[in-house]
Amino acid sequence: MHQLFLGTGGNQGNKQANFDKVYTHIQNELGTILKCSQVYETAPWGFESDDLFWNQVLLVETLLSPLETLERIAKIEAFFGRKRTGERYTSREMDIDILYFDDEIINAENLTIPHQQIAKRLFVLIPLAEIAPEFVHPNLKLTSVEMLAVCEDNSEVRKVK
Repeated sequence: MHQLFLGTGGNQGNKQANFDKVYTHIQNELGTILKCSQVYETAPWGFESDDLFWNQVLLVETLLSPLETLERIAKIEAFFGRKRTGERYTSREMDIDILYFDDEIINAENLTIPHQQIAKRLFVLIPLAEIAPEFVHPNLKLTSVEMLAVCEDNSEVRKVK
């Protein structure tokens, strides 16, 4: 079994319903959800939109390989209407990022693990530190809590009630 950390987020449609649906898809396609952070609301990162994002980090236990995981994530995102247009940051119903896969380091053409932006984004670090405070980033050799303490992102991150 592998430990897979996923960042999930979206700012379109019925966000609560989308999160409920993505849990089912993850359980059916990827594996067992072991932990879920609280859901956090943030402004878009990397582009402008009036629609705020909901973000969450999940810990999933999976039997899949990293590439199989990526393929199945693309299938789940397609269910939510995601079309790969080359535009990196856009509004969407659901985005799923692989943050960590065990403590593996992968630098392939279509897959980089750990996710390159983990240490730069409060909307990832806050929920990650909530469910895995002592998990060590395999490249940076810092725990989630240590990365959070030195993160330069000053965006507002609020818990969704």
